[in-house]
Amino acid sequence: MASYRTGKVTKIIETQPDLVRLHVDINGTEGRAIAYTGLIGKVAVGDAIIINTTAGELGLGSGGWDIVVWNLETAQLDLANPGHIMKLRYTPLQFNVLAVEEAASPDAASVAGPVDLGGLPVIAGTILSQLAPAAAVLNRASGGQAKVAFIMTDRASLPLALSDQVRELKAKKLIDTTITIGQAFGGDMEAVNLFSGLAAAKTVAGADAVIVTMGVGVVGTDSFLGFSGIEQGEIVNAVAAMGGRPIAIPRIMFGDARPRHQGLSAQTVAALGLAALEMCDIAVPRMDTDKMTNVMEALETSGLAAKHRVRVVSADETAEALNEFDLAPTTMGRDFAAEPEFFRAAGAAGYLAAQIVKAKHS
Repeated sequence: MASYRTGKVTKIIETQPDLVRLHVDINGTEGRAIAYTGLIGKVAVGDAIIINTTAGELGLGSGGWDIVVWNLETAQLDLANPGHIMKLRYTPLQFNVLAVEEAASPDAASVAGPVDLGGLPVIAGTILSQLAPAAAVLNRASGGQAKVAFIMTDRASLPLALSDQVRELKAKKLIDTTITIGQAFGGDMEAVNLFSGLAAAKTVAGADAVIVTMGVGVVGTDSFLGFSGIEQGEIVNAVAAMGGRPIAIPRIMFGDARPRHQGLSAQTVAALGLAALEMCDIAVPRMDTDKMTNVMEALETSGLAAKHRVRVVSADETAEALNEFDLAPTTMGRDFAAEPEFFRAAGAAGYLAAQIVKAKHS
């Protein structure tokens, strides 16, 4: 059962486009909440609000932020968005957007028919914390030549505005265009699905390379199939079907206490061993001997080495790229120093994509 509470805004902490972070009072208890102003309009100190407190009360990884559902000071709201494609369909907060595929879109003709990606390198991730190292290395290793599109899927958080990381990468020009697909929303472009999102990245954004991951948050269970990152295999399939070059980031960790994430994650085995029907490049960073042996043996015994192209990247630029662009990503609360192989795997994928971009521009 979902939990809803009434509360009052006591302080505006931060204001971003389409998002405001607040201190709130809920029945005498101080809390924190996020208001998506693109959905519910403006909020101000003293406003009475309705808050969804479900994730916080369940102790889930929502970052300690509840979500404002409605501002009780607002009797009527007309956001006047263009377009006829509904996001958050058949929920109380459904709203319309102008999708790139719609006839009213100025770019509709570019994605109206089949689109051949023409060998476009597309990095397929499984978790948003892979985005920064992949984008940083892609930029650095390509000499700044790569025009990069980021496609955010709808397997985790739906509002792109929630991600401070995406905002930072755009500000630092490591991402040029954002595209939100399916039920995700808030990108520079909206697309109905992954295929049309990839087409838009190629024909409208003019991307030299694309990175695809879900947004903030990830669903995971102890089961082999029950995790949202299994979409990595589906991304590989879509890219290959459209004539692109899929590059998969393996989830490699040695700092996680959970056995399924030790070394080569069982999630990578499921996504690339079962869900991926097409061949891709698996980007593997050079590691110390014991760790390298561990990961390479796992790739062999899982069958991934036979099914895909394992590409070992020895000239790993990840640490240098993150330092150069003053980026400090974390995964599950662990930074680069605590989990270097995780970030280097993403950087290795960025490096492979950069080589394709450089060859194209040479």
